[in-house]
Amino acid sequence: MNIQSQTDIFYSALSRRDSTFEGIFVVAVKTTKVFCRPTCSARMPKRENVEFFSSAHDALSHGYRPCKICKPMEYIGAPPEWLKPLLDEINNAPLVKLKDSHLRERGLDPNRVRYWFKKQHGMTFQGYLRALRIGQAFGRIKQGDKVAETAFESGYQSLSGFTDSFKKTAKFSPSKSPTRQLIQTRRISTPLGPMLAGATEEGICLLEFIDRRMLETQIKRLSKLLNAKFVPGSFRLLDEVSHQLKEYFAGKRKEFSIPLVTPGTSFQKKVWCELQAIPYGSVRSYKEQAEVIGLPKAVRAVAKANGDNNIAIIVPCHRVVGSNGELTGYGGGLWRKEYLLKHESGNIT
Repeated sequence: MNIQSQTDIFYSALSRRDSTFEGIFVVAVKTTKVFCRPTCSARMPKRENVEFFSSAHDALSHGYRPCKICKPMEYIGAPPEWLKPLLDEINNAPLVKLKDSHLRERGLDPNRVRYWFKKQHGMTFQGYLRALRIGQAFGRIKQGDKVAETAFESGYQSLSGFTDSFKKTAKFSPSKSPTRQLIQTRRISTPLGPMLAGATEEGICLLEFIDRRMLETQIKRLSKLLNAKFVPGSFRLLDEVSHQLKEYFAGKRKEFSIPLVTPGTSFQKKVWCELQAIPYGSVRSYKEQAEVIGLPKAVRAVAKANGDNNIAIIVPCHRVVGSNGELTGYGGGLWRKEYLLKHESGNIT
């Protein structure tokens, strides 16, 4: 692709405010010395007044400053500023009960809060708080605490009310917690958009971009394989995966050290294991990957197993490319695959 044709593509994407180009380029406006995301709502600049860069760092190094409207220095999908104090409060005190009146006291519109949680988490704000409380209660009971004691210390006025709420969320009674499990989840902001992380007590079982079309299918499949319900949670492994991802995107981590839960067939597990053996900054073809696992004719099966991977980045299916070097087959979008490979080769800072 020559420079001119790339510019044509980028300018066309800018005119459409095309979100699929987030992470591919930022646009800098020569007349204002400001650079923006592809989706910025500011007035469309003239073609002769723009230039494109692959990262915010490149735009900054050429003397441009970040736009105050689209905030290109922030992670894609980061929570809005007006909501961050509330999210911090919830994270620090997951058992807190907040009614609409409490939100108004904090200067927040309950409808606006409800809409954001519904859009980002698929549930209302109150539903999210209930799920957090149940996740906390589940962990306590599993560790040996009494059901009744946990119920009242979780803010419930009656044991029956706690039991009903627990069953509705977890799909089993509180007393069965010692022999059952939940998949606790957290939304993690990254430079490539928000990701959903899921973890059991044994390890991370899901890490995927929220806008992936197959995410709902992945959740249903994992829920069935692990016999566990997905609920928002506050969990040490979720803290750790969030921390390690930040280090990875900051260029400070090349290998992940976190336990994984990867239910699947023996063939799938073999493929996923070999994916983790591909060195940081390297790529393999699907054919080479098939040869590595001792099944050189199973190229298509290897590609399908890659697509069935539930743990993006940590199990690096983005490091597998076509035999001719072309980027193919990435559920999170080829633009993300391109970004990740550039990042690992040191071409994005």
